[in-house]
Amino acid sequence: MFKRIIYLGYYIKELDKKKFNRFFNHVNKRYNISRVKLFFDIVGSSLKYNISLLDYFYFRFYELNRSERNTYAGTGYMYEFQLTMNPKKERDILENKLLFLEKYSNFIAHKYCSKTEFFNSESKTQDLLKNKSGRIVLKSSDGQCGEGIEVVDLKSIEKENLFKKLHKTNNDLIEEFIVQHDDLMRLSPSGLNTIRIFTQLNKDNAVDILGARLRISIDSYVDNLAAGNIAAAIDESTGLVSGPGVYSDITKTDEINHPITGIPIVKFRIPYWNESLQMVKEAALLHKENRSIGWDVAITNNGPELLEGNHNWCKLLWQLPVKKGLKNKLEQYK
Repeated sequence: MFKRIIYLGYYIKELDKKKFNRFFNHVNKRYNISRVKLFFDIVGSSLKYNISLLDYFYFRFYELNRSERNTYAGTGYMYEFQLTMNPKKERDILENKLLFLEKYSNFIAHKYCSKTEFFNSESKTQDLLKNKSGRIVLKSSDGQCGEGIEVVDLKSIEKENLFKKLHKTNNDLIEEFIVQHDDLMRLSPSGLNTIRIFTQLNKDNAVDILGARLRISIDSYVDNLAAGNIAAAIDESTGLVSGPGVYSDITKTDEINHPITGIPIVKFRIPYWNESLQMVKEAALLHKENRSIGWDVAITNNGPELLEGNHNWCKLLWQLPVKKGLKNKLEQYK
């Protein structure tokens, strides 16, 4: 219990108060739960179920009974599980995007280079500036959740101004803009819509698939849930989307069709699905020191490629689209 109290203090310290208040007021009014009762239920649930204060809302604990609540893997549980599966001393290969691109180069198809290389290697610079997409992506090599990403149209910026832009930002990774598969472009053309596949090495060092999700952008360069986008579950046996697109924002309703393009989300077929599964299984066995990874996969007309691997893969992206807690899936690996 002492550890849970420490966690609670951390959750309070890191709390997005604006979001918390918005969710709190929404539940208070819509479900007619008194503010006092709701507050104590949130705090009590954090201590009992090892969840953050916002997890209470994301997982809709206000609608669940005790046994249902106990099925969810919350922030505290996931921190402990992923710390065991992916030790801190081994995570560098996943935390540093430049190192990841180097170590998993067999699964990377797009052009990229570091900021240093971009400034000092004319061949690298020209290779990126003349890429077929006509765009580049500026990232931080240690960035999270799509923060700070910029997409630059090379037709609208001079080389000197691009150099100045890089000098002014913390972005130190330049990548070719990946042109996604035509089917995904029709679904949502505003951003790169990626597949997240969760892999876990079992006791025999074989690869188990814990689930797969389609991340769908909504008028956004990025496809992260945290940026207001949606995610949908994928049937691993067929590669078909098996449910609606869901938000992490509890005030919004699920999407059966894309809210802008109108393309149906349910039954959407993921291109190159079997190839994507095979690729992440091979990648998961390449560096076995990290045993539980959430892989971000881009799919082009030429096939799938890896974007990154996440040691701290998202519990929300994993559980919200299937509308149930999946903690029992992890218990066998502890």
